[in-house]
Amino acid sequence: MCLFLVSIVGCKQEKTASYIKVDNNQAYVAKIQEYYSQHLDSCIRLLEEINTLEAVSEKLRKYKSARREFKLIEPILAFTDKENYKSVNAPNLLKVEEEDATDIKIRNPFGFQVIEELLHEDQVDLVAVKETVCKTANRLKLIANNNKLYLKKYHVLWLLRDQIARIALVGITGFDSPVLEQSLIEAKTNYETLLFIVNVYKNEFSSLKRYTALVNELKETQKVLQEGEFTSFNRFYFIKNHAHKQLELLANTVEDWKVEFPLTMAFNNNITSLFSKETFNINFFNDYHQAENAKVKEKIALGKKLFNDTSLSKDGVMSCATCHIKDKAFTDGLVAFPKQIRNTPTLAYAAYQQSFFHDGRAGSLEGQIVGVVENKNEFHTDLENLTTSIENDSAYVASFTSLYGKVNDFNIRNAIADYIRSLGDFSSKFDKNINKKENTLTTSEINGFNLFMGKAKCATCHFPPVFNGTVPPNFSETEVESIGVPNLEETGLDSDLGVYNVFKTEERKHFFKTATVRNISKTAPYMHNGVYKTLQQVVDFYNKGGGQGLGYHVSNQTLPADKLNLSENEIQDLIAFMETLTDE
Repeated sequence: MCLFLVSIVGCKQEKTASYIKVDNNQAYVAKIQEYYSQHLDSCIRLLEEINTLEAVSEKLRKYKSARREFKLIEPILAFTDKENYKSVNAPNLLKVEEEDATDIKIRNPFGFQVIEELLHEDQVDLVAVKETVCKTANRLKLIANNNKLYLKKYHVLWLLRDQIARIALVGITGFDSPVLEQSLIEAKTNYETLLFIVNVYKNEFSSLKRYTALVNELKETQKVLQEGEFTSFNRFYFIKNHAHKQLELLANTVEDWKVEFPLTMAFNNNITSLFSKETFNINFFNDYHQAENAKVKEKIALGKKLFNDTSLSKDGVMSCATCHIKDKAFTDGLVAFPKQIRNTPTLAYAAYQQSFFHDGRAGSLEGQIVGVVENKNEFHTDLENLTTSIENDSAYVASFTSLYGKVNDFNIRNAIADYIRSLGDFSSKFDKNINKKENTLTTSEINGFNLFMGKAKCATCHFPPVFNGTVPPNFSETEVESIGVPNLEETGLDSDLGVYNVFKTEERKHFFKTATVRNISKTAPYMHNGVYKTLQQVVDFYNKGGGQGLGYHVSNQTLPADKLNLSENEIQDLIAFMETLTDE
């Protein structure tokens, strides 16, 4: 009997054990660590060999080899060490960091993009090449000495998702291959690493069918990239039929691995599209976000009422809606509102940025509203009087008591900000087409998108999916640019110094925040001073190389001064695409 009972218990234990899934994640990460270290070391070695060669052609050949190794480690480095990744892959532009008036840092650029440009100058500065190569290699050595990876399964899924998005939204635009324009082959190299990681985690899949579908799609994408040519590549087709398919397969992988995410970053954890209201976690962009059950819809409705209420201003005639008119995509159609010096920016999609006003001087929508309240040419009041006016309205008091517990200036500003955050629903013709909800884009409109993302280089500053200056896939920084906008007479550079006025940093003269292109058909006139009335004029300005291309002296212009050489047909296609970004 004892032996019989032992036998039964043993069988039960064996049966139970067969259902226990062993956590092999540590072993998987060790394989990724080995891969990462190997290619990181190889990248450093190849970089240093550049300085041992005499001929520029040989240096360039070695650079390309080092760059390939860098692209192999990019998915891992960009996820695990974002700041160092940005440093070694930064554009050839001064890096200005302005924390506050007492902490301003100005750094000369280094890294792969700088080396690439230096090696393609008419007269190559060998000393500058040597110094930049050394600095880049040294930074990579620092990374190599501190490259221990700590990845959980949800980290790996984030890493895969972020790289798929980085390739689709930034990589294939030529953003970090400014001269060679080898973005497609570099994207193919990225996918080599994504395939490696998926294969490492093969045994984590309970469904072989799901694993095979993901691997086959990644391999098919590599073929598409291999066969592509930078100028003619169909980026619309690529995102619609490959990037989005990969996100869908990744969402299936989340389900297959039974992964639970501890938090949500800028992207929602279950995204299947890069161009949807469901793509983003709006709270990521909001320093003051509320809990999920905090009556957000009611707060938005309250904010809308406040947004349209003229009694909030000192003279009782101006509301937010006075300058931000819904039918004009929340602009006003004027060069500048009376007594203002700058054009009224759209509020649609304002939520998806990290700084506000044309000069980026506010860090939140709540902070931006303070500027409006206190501006003598706008509300011309203060936060105390604003609060008092709300407290004198019993209906408002009841709403604020119910939703916030009390009336105060922050809660007033938060309600208005929550309404503004609700503006922009990705309902445009373009969004519907790239999400396969309809098939109505013309050949001209598709060509225009491909130009925007490629030859015309618009997307290297106006990053999709919001087409503003907030950089994907992390969305932690909203860029400012100097493009050399003319004055209203178009006789010279506009006198507005933009970002410079915030901290008086010399290197920031004539810099402005990159605005969204969404709803651009409704937001004329254009530029911070409203100098251009039509999109034709805007594209012509960029086609000529911005202010420098027009012959103005623009120190630190971030827009390349080279002509784009767009044909008249290409210009019309580009405009046709931008007009598809109008929301319903």
